[in-house]
Amino acid sequence: MPAYLLRAVLACAAIQLITASVMTPASADQSRPELDYAQDVQPLLARRCFSCHGPDQAEGGLAFHSAELALVESESGEYAIVPGDPEFSAMLTRVSSDDEYERMPPEGDPLTQSEIALLRQWIEEGATFTKHWAFEPLSDPAVPSLVAEGDAGADDDEVHPIDAFVLRRLADAGLQQAPPADKRTLIRRATYDLTGLPPTPDEVEAFASDNDPQAYEKLIDRLLASKQYGEKWGRHWLDLVRYAETNSFERDAAKPNVWKYRDYVIRSFNEDKPYDQFVQEQLAGDLFENPTTESLTATGYYRLGIWDDEPADPLQARYDELDDLVTTTGQAFLGLTINCARCHDHKIDPIPTTDYYGMLAIFADVAPYASRADHVTNNQIDITSPELLVQYEQCDEDFARIQKERTEIEQAGIVKMSAPDQRATEGDRKARNAVLREKLDQHLTAKQRRRYAKLGKELAQVKKRRRQLPPREQVLGLARKQELAETFVMFRGNPHSPTDAVTPRVPEIFENQVFEDSESAAEAANRRLEFANWVTTPDNRLTTRVVANRIWQHHFGRGIVRSTNNFGQLGTPPTHPELLDYLAHVFMDQGWKFKDMHRFMMTSQTYQAAATLTPEQAEAVGNTSVIDPNNDLFWRFDPRRLTAEEVRDTILTVAGTINLESYGPSFYEELSPEVLAGQSVPGKGWGDSDQSERNRRSVYIHVKRSLLTPLLAAFDFPEPDTTCEARFVTLQPGQAMSLLNSDFIHEKAHQLLASVREELHESGVTDEAIADDRGNLVRAIIQRVLGRDATDQEIAEGKQLMNSFINDSNLPPERAEALYALSVLNWNEFVFVF
Repeated sequence: MPAYLLRAVLACAAIQLITASVMTPASADQSRPELDYAQDVQPLLARRCFSCHGPDQAEGGLAFHSAELALVESESGEYAIVPGDPEFSAMLTRVSSDDEYERMPPEGDPLTQSEIALLRQWIEEGATFTKHWAFEPLSDPAVPSLVAEGDAGADDDEVHPIDAFVLRRLADAGLQQAPPADKRTLIRRATYDLTGLPPTPDEVEAFASDNDPQAYEKLIDRLLASKQYGEKWGRHWLDLVRYAETNSFERDAAKPNVWKYRDYVIRSFNEDKPYDQFVQEQLAGDLFENPTTESLTATGYYRLGIWDDEPADPLQARYDELDDLVTTTGQAFLGLTINCARCHDHKIDPIPTTDYYGMLAIFADVAPYASRADHVTNNQIDITSPELLVQYEQCDEDFARIQKERTEIEQAGIVKMSAPDQRATEGDRKARNAVLREKLDQHLTAKQRRRYAKLGKELAQVKKRRRQLPPREQVLGLARKQELAETFVMFRGNPHSPTDAVTPRVPEIFENQVFEDSESAAEAANRRLEFANWVTTPDNRLTTRVVANRIWQHHFGRGIVRSTNNFGQLGTPPTHPELLDYLAHVFMDQGWKFKDMHRFMMTSQTYQAAATLTPEQAEAVGNTSVIDPNNDLFWRFDPRRLTAEEVRDTILTVAGTINLESYGPSFYEELSPEVLAGQSVPGKGWGDSDQSERNRRSVYIHVKRSLLTPLLAAFDFPEPDTTCEARFVTLQPGQAMSLLNSDFIHEKAHQLLASVREELHESGVTDEAIADDRGNLVRAIIQRVLGRDATDQEIAEGKQLMNSFINDSNLPPERAEALYALSVLNWNEFVFVF
């Protein structure tokens, strides 16, 4: 067949594929699971091919991000992809070539054999280009049935819906789930997950011995009812919205009253505020028909970002501030990296630059952050009670009335003064006052002098009355709005190069129009409110998926979609897409409530599965760890290291010094001079708190962007300049240094020892008995720190260690005992949840 005729035939085949969308060639291996383009193929193409053949470039006339551009004849006369026929597909020839000048991609490592096999299978199956899963409407999957046909004794109603989805996938892979965790493990896991604190030894013992069938459910309810729940889960949200209490840059000045936003978040979780309301308050709480103190405080969300108080390019700084809002809002609420389209169309997702600037236009009324020494700026909203405002207004009226009459008397005297004295009174306040004090009386009548003196006393009384009033209350938020102006697409993101005008819009992938092309004045003023309502509509295909995935993430160590801020095409595909959509429906059906979702997830066997297996259990589940080493199918519970706050809070708890007072201004941890020396002005902006305040939970520590608390930073506290979807979880030397050598840990080890000794005394154990046999001390410390009984080996080793400190190192007994307590605080078991 002539080459031109062959090309025509292949072109017809490509056109038929685009129109029909599906092609199942007879040659395809039907025994293999069919590939999912969005999950299996598209990420590979994006990772290895899009840099040369994607949205930005189409070398050789080919681009693999869409069927229309991938299934055409290239400039060289070849077809890279021939659906159903891998042998005629030049793509496979090029990626498999041994010739380095012919092989694709031209740079970087060649494709692996498994990647090539995946592309071959995709082409054999018809090379279909399907819509990305996250851009599809929310599906309504049925709970899988696990009852084998003809099994009359089985009942799907006894299976938790989450387990049904998970066990079905495990069964398809020929795997089994790990057995349930023991009760002591379970209470520690649940308590940390919901409160960020360890259970007390008494709580562990009570739960372990409770035979009530509902004991676990009651445990969850008790934890959810505690104030510590909001402090734990509020911190997750603070990571997302880049919470900090200073502006960053060189001066890194404080954001007044920002802690009230933090308390708003914690209180919202404790009160189980519906998520849709929580979102609406933050995005548009100032635009509600009847704004409340709470909804106004919520708009502090817009003031959390970094701010340069002396930018070299003010216009660039202004657009950077707006970009921060687009970035955080897009990723935190929608799981979309809309910010990638600031300078050019999104390289991977179907988000053009016009969508980015349409989103930016939604926030065009958000006034720039500003700061003055008196803090009376557009950042501070006065929420003083009406009764107190009346008192302030009365003082102000009295002051103005008295001052007016005094000024009239002064003017009557000034006109009688000499010309030099009159000119002096027109100068600054200091000069004017000096002239009035010295010469006013001699130019007033006796009646005027008496009246002027009386008015002075009245003025002093008004000032005193005003000083005695409680201070006005302010919150950080949107105190005033920016005048709306036309928004333009900026050429390559340069704010000095505006091009086409744009109107407010949401990304076109949502296929719906939130804003009309021509806004009325009222609609324009409420564009953020319209946007907030759209974000929280039940048919928004991303909002509920994203939040359900986040709740799952913090219970299971990772999301069903691991890239929790990116549900786009470069994000990680969901391991259980149907389960994710099912959870999104459950979340909405339960009124958008977090606490109901906690109960739902935590009562599943998947959540209660063991993290570590005995040899017998490992033999029973088979080679699961070999087939699924990343635990993508949730065959066991993933152990996790404690977060930075959990490490510090647990140390305070076991030492018996933790202060559980909730809410209020932040406190300042004690920092060494060496740490403070790292600032441009050492110690500036870092206050002093008393010890009781420093024993509060870590969520209340002042978060200064340029001076993060070293202990928290060592354990991967996030950099708060940008949204944090998931914290790094590292194991590195700085952590060991903090838990072995810091003044803080040594102080807490001594306090732990003192507290444990006091408990032993209360139970009748004397100091002499402890000195004779420190096994009692070992038991008590391990019970306090780890919530379990010490083993015989641990008792023997603990006694031996303390004796060596005393006998070999000549340490005082109390110091040796404190060092043993310190050693237990460094065990892996202390910093891991299983």
